[in-house]
Amino acid sequence: MHSKQGIKVSVLGDYGPFSRIGKSIGYQVTVGSSSFLVDCGSPVFQRIGGHGLKEIKGLIITHCHDDHKRWFTDFALFNRYAPDIGRKVRLYTSDEVNQGLMESSEAALGSSLSPDSSRIIDIAYNDYVAFHSIAPRPKYRIISQELDDGLYCFMVVDREGNEVEPERAKIFISPKRKAPRLLFRDPETGDWVEPASYYPFSSEIFYEKAEPYRDPEGFTIEAINAPVWHGVPSIGIRISTGDEAVVFSSDTNHNLELWQRLYLERHYCDGRHEGDVFAEARVIHGDINDYIERVWSEERYHDAVNSFKGAVVFHDIALRKSVVHTDYRDLDKTVLDRPRTILTHGPDKITSAWVLCEAEKQYLIRGTAVAEVVGDEEYPFVADFYHKEEGRYYACFKSESGSHAIYERDGILFLSSNPYRGSSRLVCTVEIYEDIGGEYFPLLEEKNSFYRRRPDGRVEKITMGENDSRGEIACNHRPRLPKRQSPACRSEGCSPAATFCHQ
Repeated sequence: MHSKQGIKVSVLGDYGPFSRIGKSIGYQVTVGSSSFLVDCGSPVFQRIGGHGLKEIKGLIITHCHDDHKRWFTDFALFNRYAPDIGRKVRLYTSDEVNQGLMESSEAALGSSLSPDSSRIIDIAYNDYVAFHSIAPRPKYRIISQELDDGLYCFMVVDREGNEVEPERAKIFISPKRKAPRLLFRDPETGDWVEPASYYPFSSEIFYEKAEPYRDPEGFTIEAINAPVWHGVPSIGIRISTGDEAVVFSSDTNHNLELWQRLYLERHYCDGRHEGDVFAEARVIHGDINDYIERVWSEERYHDAVNSFKGAVVFHDIALRKSVVHTDYRDLDKTVLDRPRTILTHGPDKITSAWVLCEAEKQYLIRGTAVAEVVGDEEYPFVADFYHKEEGRYYACFKSESGSHAIYERDGILFLSSNPYRGSSRLVCTVEIYEDIGGEYFPLLEEKNSFYRRRPDGRVEKITMGENDSRGEIACNHRPRLPKRQSPACRSEGCSPAATFCHQ
């Protein structure tokens, strides 16, 4: 059984970090009357508007790359200064991500004018933001302590403030960043590890138990870290009603072969751990990677593999190797379930056998299934392939008489009307429909024609003449497209091959 209302996801932006489209990443997640933003890299004011933002209950941010948090300071300023709001942004994330937001927003939020505009005043970050941690807090941390001579030193302490001895934890100062990182000796294996990477949030060795956010509407929001491998401090998000669950994996390199190496390979450090100098040192200036003996724990690996069970997943990808994102060619090396996965954060041009996300679409998760919401209708995903190009979205169906074809080269799919693709392998021919607001219309081959949505909501085909233009109401084929069969419009007044309904 599933809840009646389900989880609704409205896509505010879904393009990659270097997109010409410029929509970046952002989602509005709604259960009942509660709405949250997951990331705010997309233009939230354009997508939701000021009135809509007033109804947002909280903001969830996965990490501090600008394409995921670009509108954070604007949202904070809006909440403080917009008429009839005057409240703090309720922020849900981890301590590390919150610290990054605090540091990066100082120039925009740290000062302003007094209410009468007569003085420059300082404003604290906490005057804008009500932060709620949804990730467990570490039991050990680095602090800076003032010495008697006025200098400062770093030290590792536990939650009670007691100093941790150097045989259990050390501080590394990177010569490149000058920022301290914690090296920790795992009590079970004896390996030196970086604990923020090594342990999952479920680990009782390094983390305290965390309580997820529980909404009065009956759902929870919790942070997950096990499957998120991105380099910068990052979290994934799991929102669950008990009957439904949706996971936003955020930017990550999801590859089982890589993950297995991370926990199985032990790195030997050529004796650099030997001797009194290392044993007694509390602070070391150098590269921490020269001393990490294992990157992931086995516990983190198994948590990562199980993170997506029973959930619909919005998963960020790249078309070719990008180091910090999942490569489309490696999707068969993930644990993702294709029918319940929607790919997002992709390049401007991409062809996929997996469902592609698209800005302004709405999805509804009920039970373990996901459907697209178009008006008052819910549609399953029935296309064989999906294609995005120049800000347009297309659904492709296998058809022996199709005018276009899907080709594959080095694991990457291409859509082309050219019958010869060199060394590429022909996958199949397809019939293509342009997706306009979730409605499907046959691909227009004429260069002087295009679709346009009218003020009354209907879509018409516009044909440009030399001195004039002509419009015809177009027929939405989506309700009549049977799965894995040649599509046809079967509405009254339309022949199976008809392109337009004259209404």
